[in-house]
Amino acid sequence: MGVGLGVLAGAPAGCSGSSGPVRRLRLATGPEGGPYNAFGQALARAVAASGRGIEIVPVSTAASVDNLRKLDDGSVELALAMADAAEDAVLGREPFPRPTVATALARVYVNYTHLLVRADGPVRSVRDLAGRPVAAGAAGSGVQVVAERVLRATGLSGAPASEAAADERQLGLAPSVSALREGSVDALFWSGGVPTPALADLARELPLRFLPLDAHVGALRERYGPVYTAVTLPAGVYGLTEPVGTIGVGNYLLARADVPQGVARDLLQVVFDRWRDLLREVTAGARLEPRFAISTGQVPLHPGAVAHYRSVYG
Repeated sequence: MGVGLGVLAGAPAGCSGSSGPVRRLRLATGPEGGPYNAFGQALARAVAASGRGIEIVPVSTAASVDNLRKLDDGSVELALAMADAAEDAVLGREPFPRPTVATALARVYVNYTHLLVRADGPVRSVRDLAGRPVAAGAAGSGVQVVAERVLRATGLSGAPASEAAADERQLGLAPSVSALREGSVDALFWSGGVPTPALADLARELPLRFLPLDAHVGALRERYGPVYTAVTLPAGVYGLTEPVGTIGVGNYLLARADVPQGVARDLLQVVFDRWRDLLREVTAGARLEPRFAISTGQVPLHPGAVAHYRSVYG
């Protein structure tokens, strides 16, 4: 935090968004019914109740990659995105053809990578997915990014003509759940909070196996940096009888750099005042604290965010 704040220490704080006309901000979220959309709707309600002169308008999207593109082209002012996709965007890595100008307001919570299969099926490890159909996230989603990277790390992606490659299907969460239930895919990737309601419902319908992924964290960090961490799906969730190690990826609340500093500060004040309400629908047991929120890696903090965190730390 010291380096980030030092760079922007001379930036003016800006005026408060609570004075003057209402500032309307479009927020790129995710598919309707998904966790990003739930977070966006909750944030819109919290901001409306705050009386701070800001209106948040949630925009349904395909999620992370799509959101970053919309932020870059100016069709939204705010966006939610997974940390790996956000870093790809600001660094100009694939699938982004050039560096995207995006700034972070906060790291708001951590996604847990889920890889689940039917318990009565033949798949017991990632390598068993060779040649098998896998629901690997919707096009333009952060799920697709992490799924492809896990499969590539195990030699199951990047060679579509090979029998060793998994058959990656671009499916969102609801179609993925239906496909696994019906048997048209053998595995399902998902990245989200714990528990994810759609997966909890599926686990009550049929026996599932959640495959451990924590052994791949080192390879991902070596190639893509520390956006990936080892986390654990706890025993009890989804009916698990013991913990399952997996891959954690942060989620960022992002803003265009031209969002006024005072508006960004007011928005963050609402986020920290109402974080319990915001996170209730997306992940259980999470907390939002400034020391966590400023950990945005290669994605620079918005000057208004810097001013907010400086005020918190004194």
